[in-house]
Amino acid sequence: MRERKRKARNSKAPATLIYDGKCPVCAGTVKLIREHEISGSFTMMPCQSEQRRSLHPGVNRADCMKAMHLVLPDGTVLVGEQAMPQILARIKGFRFAAPLFKLPGAAPLSRIAYRWFADRRYRIAAILSHLAGNRKHAA
Repeated sequence: MRERKRKARNSKAPATLIYDGKCPVCAGTVKLIREHEISGSFTMMPCQSEQRRSLHPGVNRADCMKAMHLVLPDGTVLVGEQAMPQILARIKGFRFAAPLFKLPGAAPLSRIAYRWFADRRYRIAAILSHLAGNRKHAA
């Protein structure tokens, strides 16, 4: 009985999303998550923050600059694409997508897609910024 109560309490505690705070795409994603999260689901923490170093010393800067880290209430750390189902499960309107990561072949595909995107996120941000600037000038 005591174990069930502890698990129930942990499931209501927020997960900590550690992300590259200098990446425009990452910051935009964090903003989107904040706007749509199930209330109290996340604590957001830039990888570069002192708070990350003191609260999550096991998550080193080099690793969190390569991929986002999601620290669950029980202390489990999910990295990169492994965090996606847990993140989606905590966002209104996206919960349906979390089980898709359990489909056959989803793990290697999501790993490849996440790695490709993460390695190019600054270039992608520059392209998106350029495209947004061109749209403003055309309007």
